[in-house]
Amino acid sequence: MKLVNIRKQFLVLLLTVTGFTAVQAQVWTLQQCIDTAQVYNKTLQMSRNNIAISQQKRKEASANLIPKITANADYKYFTDLPTQLMPAAIFGGPAGTFKETQFGVPHNINANLQLSMPLYNPQVFGAMQSTKIAAELSGLQLQKTEEQIYFDISNLYYNGQLLLRQLSFIDSNVVNTAKLLRNMKLLKEQLMAKGTDVSKVQLQKEQLETQRELVSSRYDQVMNALKFAMGIPLDQYLKIEPEILYKKSDEYAATPAIDIRLANTQSKLLLSELNTLKKSRLPSVSLFGTYGKTGFGYDKQPNDFLKFYPIGFAGIQISYPLFNGTVTQRKITQKKLEIKNSELQVQIVTEQNAMQTNNAKRQMVVSKKSIETNSSQIKLAQTIYEQTVLQQKQGTASLTDVLLADTALREAQQNYLSAVVDYLKVDLELKKLTNQLLLKN
Repeated sequence: MKLVNIRKQFLVLLLTVTGFTAVQAQVWTLQQCIDTAQVYNKTLQMSRNNIAISQQKRKEASANLIPKITANADYKYFTDLPTQLMPAAIFGGPAGTFKETQFGVPHNINANLQLSMPLYNPQVFGAMQSTKIAAELSGLQLQKTEEQIYFDISNLYYNGQLLLRQLSFIDSNVVNTAKLLRNMKLLKEQLMAKGTDVSKVQLQKEQLETQRELVSSRYDQVMNALKFAMGIPLDQYLKIEPEILYKKSDEYAATPAIDIRLANTQSKLLLSELNTLKKSRLPSVSLFGTYGKTGFGYDKQPNDFLKFYPIGFAGIQISYPLFNGTVTQRKITQKKLEIKNSELQVQIVTEQNAMQTNNAKRQMVVSKKSIETNSSQIKLAQTIYEQTVLQQKQGTASLTDVLLADTALREAQQNYLSAVVDYLKVDLELKKLTNQLLLKN
């Protein structure tokens, strides 16, 4: 029995280790990072909650048209009954004189149900329209947040890939420099090279190793920022695709950017609010009614009693605002000025989007050519470096020539990475400007 338990425990441990290894080996694509952020990013969760709040506000505005029922009850005990003045002429007294008298009983009980329902209220209908547009605005805000998350994660992912590519270049340069260092040491032993030559190569190797540590540290920082944007724990293992896969982008369809749609929707909301203010001058009509019981009680002998009597009525109320001190007019004037500003904002956003789109297209053309040029320059610089090293072994090239060729190779590599960074960033920017960022290719 103990042997069976040991085997079970070993199997569970083996499966756990295997599963952990599988997680460690998983490579996250850019789309997987974005999909994860859709679920765990807290900013997106807040935006979705804002949409739910807008929907509830819209339902709240519609609920104002539903009849309202209120239950009321009260009890009053009069230590002194209310006093009324009765004309003395009623009792045969002289005209123009009055007699004090008290009516009622000390115990008064009221219980009733009150019904109220608006038949026509322009402000309620205006609020319903405004909350509908506000819900649309919240949806656009969510889309803008999703675009920004997509943009940020893509940038971080691309930066991580570029840093991995840079690390690959550095590792390759370290290998080349190590080979060169071994050759220089052999030449020094054969008295064919100076000690300073060995020191120069050794210094270059150490500089490359230091540069690798800095790039590796930057990579870890970028990965932490990517995890934060995705909404996953910082201690979770995350490995991205090392190869930078990009394709020449086609012409993106010119559709209104989210900022333009937001500005237009904001104008619609202001117009709806203006209409609501204007309609507040119209009369409102409501239906009301009450049904209940009124009780009277007397607790003194010889005629103590407690009796209840029904009471009920229904009616229609019309409310028409005649003058409120020009408050409504002032609000209308303010709202009109807000609408003018909103219209100007729409024009600014539209013109700015057109300008940025034009600049991005121009920059993309330059970036494409730069990538092609720098890619061929890397191959050429690599060939020159290898030939120079071979010539140095044969004694036809100096160490300075080798170091210069190595520097040219590293510059070509860095220029290529910079060109790729520029291309990827401008591609993202152009997608954002043309409202294509969230479309999956």
